[in-house]
Amino acid sequence: MTSKNVLIVEDHQDIARLIRMHLADLDCHVVVANDGLEGLKQAESQNFDLIILDLMLPGMDGLEICKRIRQQSHYTPIVMLTSKSAELDRVLGLEVGADDYVTKPFSIRELIARVKAQFRRGEATSDNVQSNIIVYGGMCIDREKRTVTIDERRIDLTAKEFDLLLQFIDHPGRVYSRAQLLDMVWGYGHEGYEHTVNSHINRLRGKIEKDPNKPEYILTVWGVGYKFNDTMTA
Repeated sequence: MTSKNVLIVEDHQDIARLIRMHLADLDCHVVVANDGLEGLKQAESQNFDLIILDLMLPGMDGLEICKRIRQQSHYTPIVMLTSKSAELDRVLGLEVGADDYVTKPFSIRELIARVKAQFRRGEATSDNVQSNIIVYGGMCIDREKRTVTIDERRIDLTAKEFDLLLQFIDHPGRVYSRAQLLDMVWGYGHEGYEHTVNSHINRLRGKIEKDPNKPEYILTVWGVGYKFNDTMTA
């Protein structure tokens, strides 16, 4: 794995120092910001391979920072740290564009496992640069710009909705269970939240299907899960 640039936005200096030390073992170049405004400034001033972002920060909270970062053209994976264990806070973080979350107190091994997972996904995407533009049945996906259009109409998707669509369209016809989608799209440590998959697929269908009750792109395989319609003309 090549050296990565990582931004840590965390106001607890001991936690930031611990994360930085373990990322150094992965040959990462790490920048630390101890408040929200400085974190946003760093995120906007240079490109990072990953941002580890605390939810509760002085100056500006992590949700607002995440929203601002997602307005940039360059896509940077975000792992959100939160001391809140309520599901609503986790869902809010994912909805505004976080790629993963870790709830405090956390195991440093778990955090590093999730960091490595984000690096692997980024490298896998880089390996497929030749297929950045994907076209299926009137739908056009730009993998690099993370944009979707249908019949030249822009479709606004959240980060996880886009990742979910990519997982399907990269493997048309393959049937995924909810647990498999949860593992592949949401990543390590989300066991037991299969309903999250259902709600995201419902919202995704509401955005890309002419009639969400009669989907043409993402099909239900009763008793198993979901698949992308492989009879679409590519």
